[in-house]
Amino acid sequence: MSDLLKSVKYLKGVGPKRAKKLRKIEISTVEDLLYYFPRTYDDRRHVTKINKCIDGERVNLNVEVCGVGTNLRTKKRLSISKLPVKDDTGYANLVWFNQSYVLNNFEIGDEIKVNGKVNRKYGKIEISNPTYEKKENRNNIGSIIPVYPLTESLSQTELLKIISNAIKGYNNKIEEILPKDLIKALDLYTLKKALMYIHFPKDKITYKKAKERLIFDELLILQLGLILIKKNINHQKKGIKFKKVKEIKDFINDLPFKLTKAQKRVFNEISSDMESEKSMNRLLQGDVGSGKTVVALLAILKAIKSGFQCAMMAPTEILAIQHYQEITKLLDKYDIKCRLLVGGLTKTERNKILKDIKEGKIDLIIGTHAVIQKDIEFNKLGLAITDEQHRFGVRQRAALTKKGYNPDIIVMTATPIPRSLALILYGDLDISVIDELPPGRKKVDTYAVDKTYRERIYNFIKKQLNMGRQAYIVCPLVEESEDLDLLSATDLYENLKKSYFNDYNLGLLHGKMKSKEKEKIMVDFKNKEIDILVSTTVIEVGVNVTNANTMLIENAERFGLAQLHQLRGRVGRGNYKSYCILINEGKTDTAKERMAIMEKTNDGFKVSKKDLDIRGPGEFFGTKQHGLFELKIADITKDMNKVKEIREIAMKILKEEPRLNNKYKKLKEKIICKFKDNIKDISLN
Repeated sequence: MSDLLKSVKYLKGVGPKRAKKLRKIEISTVEDLLYYFPRTYDDRRHVTKINKCIDGERVNLNVEVCGVGTNLRTKKRLSISKLPVKDDTGYANLVWFNQSYVLNNFEIGDEIKVNGKVNRKYGKIEISNPTYEKKENRNNIGSIIPVYPLTESLSQTELLKIISNAIKGYNNKIEEILPKDLIKALDLYTLKKALMYIHFPKDKITYKKAKERLIFDELLILQLGLILIKKNINHQKKGIKFKKVKEIKDFINDLPFKLTKAQKRVFNEISSDMESEKSMNRLLQGDVGSGKTVVALLAILKAIKSGFQCAMMAPTEILAIQHYQEITKLLDKYDIKCRLLVGGLTKTERNKILKDIKEGKIDLIIGTHAVIQKDIEFNKLGLAITDEQHRFGVRQRAALTKKGYNPDIIVMTATPIPRSLALILYGDLDISVIDELPPGRKKVDTYAVDKTYRERIYNFIKKQLNMGRQAYIVCPLVEESEDLDLLSATDLYENLKKSYFNDYNLGLLHGKMKSKEKEKIMVDFKNKEIDILVSTTVIEVGVNVTNANTMLIENAERFGLAQLHQLRGRVGRGNYKSYCILINEGKTDTAKERMAIMEKTNDGFKVSKKDLDIRGPGEFFGTKQHGLFELKIADITKDMNKVKEIREIAMKILKEEPRLNNKYKKLKEKIICKFKDNIKDISLN
């Protein structure tokens, strides 16, 4: 075992108690410590005198402890610790909140260097929550000090000391993963040098060079892993060569609407793939309401009429049920046997469906993750489709693929992202984009307001209901949480039913309900037997009720922008003027900025771009769902130019050494380690 994989508790200054604290910030090994990067830095090369301190600024002071520290407790049980200090120009107090233990570290006469924010009160100077170093421990005097993200009860001083010990004790044990000629050709720091200077840079140059090397490593490993997954898929045995199918033309002519140019273009791309011997692995991307399902349905018809079975996997039962209802209507005249497979079936019903799938009596199976369970065997699976790809992991998609003999794959997503970014996140797929909405698709007027508008909003909803329309009210929770002051869907439903909307029919929908209950609620809502559907985000994707024209989203600040856009996409599907009202209780500038973009645009690509900028790719995409490892220092939205450059380098490396078995052996080990959850998808043996 590598020395870097040793438990952090054996490191000098850690031990079992601190190791437990470190686990809260996902540090278990020495390597985790070395790769726990600072969030910012304090430049301590310039020292200020006490009499030159300016209110609100961060300063470095060289001071002497000149009195006994005191601990005070406020009525709200807040602990305030004060330590008097001086220099040759004046006096100040160092102040810590809820860190009463800190005073035990000082004695009168101690010389310390501190860094903190100046707070001038009544002519006195306080330095709030300062980091400090005693004279005898000053390893970093005159340097740039890292500031790390922390967990409760772990101080900057503690973590700084621990990481400093890790660098000193283990820097020589860090193994280089890149060959010397590549490091030299690209003018990169060695890995040892990069890890040392990312924590303790000497200046801007050493910091930038260290960061450059670590970003390069992350993006190279990411790119190589995804390219290898794609190569592995594409170099499997031959795929299915589907026929040209005359029914396609009839189907298109029978549709109650015309396909857009974008839909036709994308289906031609899919059709071309299906008619080749290569296994199709294609991402079908399009904004809410762009008509992805119809394009997928054309592919399904082509596969079935070529003599193969199809499977479609949706992330929720509600969406699976809706797909089933709409698809069976459209395929009714084509003698296609379609069945629904969801979790709520009886054992007898399920067993009958499984038997029919195995015997080839079912052409198309639509369901949730139930479709990929081990006991399901297909007779001749030719096409597998996953809807809302961001809800499924790479392994789940691979499990569906393995149900057939190299079936063609389509994955659909309504989370629009820039094409260059999609190439990274879906590196194993070819990409088709429906970049056009059908004519007549209504713009949804969006308004962000605070809770004081609630009564006015309810009156507006009543007005819409009286005109024959229907409405959604969406909450983030099913039941009230003690930790979050949010409206609960169940509580709101009960409250509205008894008060504001007691003359109307209300329905409640959430993920904890049984599938038959959910199905009944959605059927009733579609049939206009329910006026207002109070729901959690289970209606986020795919739900299509053309008479519903108003959506109210409670606690809108709790949702990502892409999710708000998806929810908004449930209205504006019919011929009626549509509205989305966001009740925002977030007070921050970020919350206001997010609401403003929702008010400004209905364009999913613009919304998603803003969501990426604000939240970053990790939270936006849910990297674990994508089968990607977490990026600790690279930012694929900000480092897009680097991404393109490094992709080219990755391709050259694989051309030079396809199996990475010689000079890239250490790099190969790192790829295997990082992609461990998807290692079966990477061909490196």
